Amino acid sequence: MTWPCFSRRSLLALGVTAPLWPQNVQAQLPAPSPGSGHRALQFPNDLGSHPDFAIEWWYLTGRLLSGEREFGFQLTFFRSRVPGTQQMRSAFAAKQLVFAHAAITDVQGKKLRHDQRIAREGFGVAQASDLDTRITLRDWSLVRDAQGYFAQMSGPEFGFTLKLQETQALLLQGEQGWSRKGPQAEQASYYYSLPQLKTSGILRLEGRDFPVEGTAWLDHEWSQSLLDPQAVGWDWIGMNLLDGSVLTAFQLRDKSGAALWDGGSFRSPSKGAPAQTFSRGEVVFKPLRFWTSTLTKARYPVEWQVQTPTNVYIVKAVIEAQELDSRNSTGAVYWEGLSELLDRQGRLVGRGYLEMTGYASPLRLG
Repeated sequence: MTWPCFSRRSLLALGVTAPLWPQNVQAQLPAPSPGSGHRALQFPNDLGSHPDFAIEWWYLTGRLLSGEREFGFQLTFFRSRVPGTQQMRSAFAAKQLVFAHAAITDVQGKKLRHDQRIAREGFGVAQASDLDTRITLRDWSLVRDAQGYFAQMSGPEFGFTLKLQETQALLLQGEQGWSRKGPQAEQASYYYSLPQLKTSGILRLEGRDFPVEGTAWLDHEWSQSLLDPQAVGWDWIGMNLLDGSVLTAFQLRDKSGAALWDGGSFRSPSKGAPAQTFSRGEVVFKPLRFWTSTLTKARYPVEWQVQTPTNVYIVKAVIEAQELDSRNSTGAVYWEGLSELLDRQGRLVGRGYLEMTGYASPLRLG
């Protein structure tokens, strides 16, 4: 679960002068299906892009090992529909924006490195297929074929080429893939996950190539709606448990820090086992320990107690300094990093990613 922010400078560089998130965005885009308010997902088409929706992202995170060295990695591709340009006939009109964030957590080096890119869709520079997962942004890409998923990015400080293979069935989040994100019915996203992805490849760091193996998690979400106006940020975890179970939990916070909305899911490793979806009020995040960024002065909870209907867990950041500051490009400042999942007795039961937004400043979607 991750949502981009935009700076005016990055949009003007692409020729976008109309508001990216107008107040009447719902009226300009197709309405949800009648009745239940959403439709059943269909695959493989829903693995691809949904260009009529306002915002969409493919969010890949995981843990990698190379001998004794441990790394976390993140690669996220975003697609954003620009309402004000849809009627323009020019091929140069920025009707869709594609941009990406990538990061590597070097656990032994206690350092986070990150990079980002942005471009308008088209001209062979950026593309998001609506038939299957196939997103490219210059030489960065996330592609699915018969062999699995392939992720690639390269930057001045790091890069990676990874193959990711499914070991479990796709997980539909919320109500069969319709995930509520606020008190209003329209505040929701289509949302599915691919957890426990077997991962291997090459990580390039510090001028060296590291052969790596590990486990990853892929989220794909798309939505028409803005968040509730009272929401200033959220806390989210996606955890691959050591026994093959998978856990998602999140909360959206108001300006007082109280939970405005919460949810998540749990699925056991038993073949064919249905996922348990958490209802509002069943997930409680309690901060246990904080870290303050020397760069932004934001104060982040880097250790949490997370209560769910299935268990009570401790979520602990592997290293504290995993803040991403992209104010010079997309405008976002958030904490996102490799974390461990412990049970109430302090035993390690899983690993995955913790994401926290709205701590440096309230979340902006425009």
